[in-house]
Amino acid sequence: MAAARGWQAMAGAALIIGAGDATGGAIARAFAKEGLTACVTRRARHVNQLEDLVASIEAQGGKGRAFGVDARDEDQTVALFDQIEAEVGPLEVCVFNIGANVRFPIREMTTRVYQKVWEMAAFSGFLAGREAARVMVPRGRGTVIFTGATAGVRGGSGFSAFAGAKHALRALGQSMARELGPQGIHVAHVVIDGAIDSQFIRDTLPDASDRKERDGLLLPDEIAKNYVWLHGQHRSAWTHEMDLRPWCETW
Repeated sequence: MAAARGWQAMAGAALIIGAGDATGGAIARAFAKEGLTACVTRRARHVNQLEDLVASIEAQGGKGRAFGVDARDEDQTVALFDQIEAEVGPLEVCVFNIGANVRFPIREMTTRVYQKVWEMAAFSGFLAGREAARVMVPRGRGTVIFTGATAGVRGGSGFSAFAGAKHALRALGQSMARELGPQGIHVAHVVIDGAIDSQFIRDTLPDASDRKERDGLLLPDEIAKNYVWLHGQHRSAWTHEMDLRPWCETW
């Protein structure tokens, strides 16, 4: 796969905005294994939580760097992309992986919650996509991947804020793909349809262990393989949207 995109000749970066102990971390490790420097972000007050992730990447022979950034802040986001380009190398992959999944009945939804969810899951995605385009288009190559959700395809009861934000993110990805594809930039949107094996799910779902035992949870490492595969696609057969779900998920 590396030869198909010429990665062996690149010493570039893969930026994962919203890296944690599950999907984002797995994506970072997967791209680091391909020879790219995994640049991972969380908000500044949580950046210390990325130390273990960077250490695990380096223990496997890869390169990683952690950045404390509020992805909703335009100045911080612009500075992040400039710093990566100046200190790490050309940005080859940008993964936007912020979730912001909350559930409130519509009569209990406040403007503060709705706006915060939109800022996290939609507006920050716009900032990331715009800045990725800014640095990638002049080189005529690069991959931008947005992590979506079922809520971006259909709204569910109690998910007005989350669905609205994820619908906006999906539309952003579609618009960017049409605009940037002819300029050499592969833009993809991944619909994650199902529970992901994570500490949050293990603490929340009583049957999480049973689900995992029968492959009923999405495994972060398996999700990450698909992100790497998307980046390696030849432009004659680019995938824009991919949906990932366990075999037993109702859809």
